[in-house]
This record gives sequence, structure tokens and C-alpha cells, in this order.
Amino acid sequence: MRVSLLLAFVILSLVPVMFAQARSHARSMVITRYGIVATSHVQASVAGAQVLAQGGSAVDAAIAANAVLGVTEPMMNGMGGDLFAIYWEAKTGKLYGLNSSGWAPQGLTVEHLRTKGVSEMPSFGIDSVTVPGAVAGWNALHERFGRLPWKDLFRSAIFYAEQGYPVPEIIHGYWEDAADAFAHDPEGQRVFLPGGKLPALGQIFQNPDVAKALRLVAQNGASAFYKGEIARAILTTSQALGGTMSSDDLARFSPEWVEPISTTYRGWTIYELPPNGQGMTALEMLNIMETSPPSADGPLSVAELHKKIEAMKLAYADLERYNADPRFARVPVKGLLSKEYAKERAKLIDPNKANCAVAYGTPASDTTYLSVVDREGNIVSLIQSNYDAFGAGITVRGMGFVLQDRGALFSLDPASPNVLAPRKRPFHTIIPAFMEMGYEHIGFGIMGGANQPLAHAQFVSNVVDYGMNIQAALENARFTVSPDRGCNIVIESRVKPEVREKLSAMGHKLDVQKEYSTRMGRGQAVLHDSKAKVNYGASDPRADGSAEPEPPPM
Repeated sequence: MRVSLLLAFVILSLVPVMFAQARSHARSMVITRYGIVATSHVQASVAGAQVLAQGGSAVDAAIAANAVLGVTEPMMNGMGGDLFAIYWEAKTGKLYGLNSSGWAPQGLTVEHLRTKGVSEMPSFGIDSVTVPGAVAGWNALHERFGRLPWKDLFRSAIFYAEQGYPVPEIIHGYWEDAADAFAHDPEGQRVFLPGGKLPALGQIFQNPDVAKALRLVAQNGASAFYKGEIARAILTTSQALGGTMSSDDLARFSPEWVEPISTTYRGWTIYELPPNGQGMTALEMLNIMETSPPSADGPLSVAELHKKIEAMKLAYADLERYNADPRFARVPVKGLLSKEYAKERAKLIDPNKANCAVAYGTPASDTTYLSVVDREGNIVSLIQSNYDAFGAGITVRGMGFVLQDRGALFSLDPASPNVLAPRKRPFHTIIPAFMEMGYEHIGFGIMGGANQPLAHAQFVSNVVDYGMNIQAALENARFTVSPDRGCNIVIESRVKPEVREKLSAMGHKLDVQKEYSTRMGRGQAVLHDSKAKVNYGASDPRADGSAEPEPPPM
């Protein structure tokens, strides 16, 4: 009897401990006094953490990690794509924005396409290719905030390109698009379908051509890409396919340092980059959401999801009407982000019914993301992309990387602010983000085309409205926009069936995906507590990645 009573006492005494360890999210945050690199591929995160351990800055680590991602996730990003970044400087509290999205070639015009019988902007092929901005973006960031020698930042990327790496799970799934993407590109078939086959899960994949290109960039700087041997390979490839890219288009391109735009949300300040990106849409959506309190029933309740879905529709209608390169079109950013305008838009939300035909308002006048914090607290929020999987489906001859198809987002409608024009930057989907209040500073991003603004808004709400830590906020079930628009919504099955049924009864047409769907995007986040001098990192389980801490000095 005494043994039974003792056993019962021990079990009961453990109950509070067991319940204290229960939680709704799967992973723990990485917490350290040193730096953290969070990316969608473990080897890239480790490469960045190693650079931090060598005395590198957050920017150095971000470049090293991004270069590895271009090797290990070649369909998502690489030297043939564009780049945007936000940098927070811990000692001054100043925020910097970099727009390194490339422009259309001088010869790529509406008239040029019409002579070829093209009435809509091509979604792939040589006429969808714009000047790649990634390498110029790396260079601009390193010149301003780098510490280590430029050539040292590419060692891991070159190693994985030459020696190979095992193909991971999520990326293996994306690789299945390669056969279609390179149907008309023998070079792409040779590089990315070795032996004519899709690389198997865990198969060692090598790309000696991209190792050569990376070595040229490491040794000769960004000029190798825009004026040297790589530039000549890009031009040879373009000319062979009837493209319009010229040496002047490449040589004259340079990134632009920009002032981030912002709004406040229940005491926090949220920052995005200005157009031509779609960051203003995340901020407008948050402004609309702020007009009513968060639901007491939680982030995945009927009322909360309905509000966010309807706010998303209103903000996206404005995005499609107004977003463009501000050097060529007047984009009413101030009006779109006004709190008064948000109140007017919020009045259009029916709390009991979905709106399937949302009009734009009249305001007053496939990708990779990574985040890095170093031991001083400096934060880099960086996003880089080829746009579609394997970009334009064109591989630069002898260099092992694909060219982006970002030009597909231009319009050929002369009335559109986003109409194609020489040296104009297209509407851009990729957006890095940053948020702060008091001692907490968070660099975050969630990739995925049109998904990004609404994914940002859901992340912010999870943190601000529902007190989630950054890992829980990334993991929480999400919804996203459907290509069919209207009332069509893509949602994860972790949202309870009874909630989905009530949303459907309100008029939402739900496409239910698996528990952790890559259609919701793949996010990363880092947080710096400037009072405690402690860093936190989080990585989305919808990807193959991790948040890796900087090894301590030995």
C-alpha cells in the first residue's frame, strides 16, 4: 500500500512538469548570445554560422549562406535572380533598405514583342529575362557592411558545387519541375538532369559549372558577372535564343539604396521595402486588420480568419492596381498606408459573408529567404529569387545557373503603371521585412510569390495579437491566396474542420492542403533583445532548413 501511495505521489508531482512542457508548436527557438543564421537549407545555415565564427558580420554570413542556397536550391535562387534586403544596425538603430532588382533590357519593348506576334508578357523563355541583380546586391551590401575579404565568402558554395551535396526532401520535390522547365534548353537538361534523370532523394548532386562561376565572382568581384567572363556567357546565351540583352544593359545596372516604408500595428512598428515590391500590401493589410480587435477565440478561429482573408482581398486589389517601378509611375504609397484609408476599406468587410469581387480603392494622392543576426545584434533580412522554379528555363552556357523570368510580371497594357519599358523594373513579389518594439527587433520573411504580404501579416498578428514566439508564429497554420482569386483560398488542414465548414458556409471556397504545405511559403526569423543582449532564431518546418547558432570561440 505504501509503495502504491508513493508511486501515486511521484506521478502526481510530475503532472505539472509534464503539462508545462506541452505546447502547440513543434520546434524550439535557437537561443544564444552569439549570432544565428536561419535559412531553408541546413548546409547554408551552417555555412553562414561558420562565417560568423570567423569574425564575419551579419552581411558576410548572409552572402555566404545565399551563395550556398544558389547551389543547393538552384530552382529557387542563384546568381541569375534578383535580391532585396533590409539591414538593421544595432549600435545606431538605423534601418537600411536595398533594392537590387534588375531592369528590362533596352531592346525589350512592347513593340519588339508585338513584331514577334506576342500579345501577353511571356511567362518563360528569353523575353521574360531581366538583368539579374543578386551579385550586384551582394557587392553593395559587402562594401557597406562587410568585414571579411570578399573572396572568403564563397568557399562553402564552391565546395558544395564541386564536391556535391545530398538532395534534401523539399527540394527534391521542387526538382520534379526540371523536365518541363528545360524542355527547350539542352544546357539545363545537361546540368540539372544528370544522365537524363531527376536526381534521387539523397543523391549527391554536383555542379562544376556553377563552381566555376562562383570562383570567377570570388576572385574578380561583381565585375566578373556584369562586365567579364560571366557577362559574355550571359550575352552569348541570350543572343543564341534571339534575346535583346546587351553588354550595356549588364554593365550599367546598379542596385538602389532605399528608405524602408512602415506602419504601426498595436504598438509595434513594421517595416517593408517600397515599390516596385509588394511590401506595402502587407502594411495595408495590417492597417485594415487593426481597425478591429483580435478574436478572443484565437488566430485560427472563424472570425479571425474571415477578417484576415477579407483584409487580404482589399489590400491585394490595391496592389494589382497601383504597384509599379516608382521611377516610371506614380505609386500612392502614402495614401495606401494611411490609417484613415484603412478604416474606409475595412467598412467593406461583411463579418458574415465572403466578398468574391473586391474592387481597388482610391487613396489620397519561387524564392529563398534568409535572416541573420550577429553577436552585436546587427540583423540582415534578405530575400532572393529566380521567380518561377528554374526561372526562365534558360541555363547560362558553361556557368551552371539559370536566368530569372521576373519580366513575366510586366504588363503589355499601355494603361497599366506596370507596362513594360526599357530599363524599367517589373512588379516584384519578393519582400524582406523587419519589426520592432522596445528592446525587441525581428528580421523576418516568408517566401512564396503572391503569398508573401498576407503571410507577413499573419506572422505579425501571431506575434503581436497572440503572444507567440517567433518559432510558433512561423509554424502556426496559415492560409494563402489562390491563383483563381475571388473567394478561392488555400488553407492548411491543421485549421479545424468545423472552422473550415463555417468559413465555407460564409462563401469562402477552400482548397485544403496538407498540414505543412509549401504553398504557404517557407519562412525564417531572428530576434535580437537589445537589453539582454540575447539572440533568438526560428526556421519554418515547411522547408529543409534550420536556424544555426554561431559556434562559440574556442
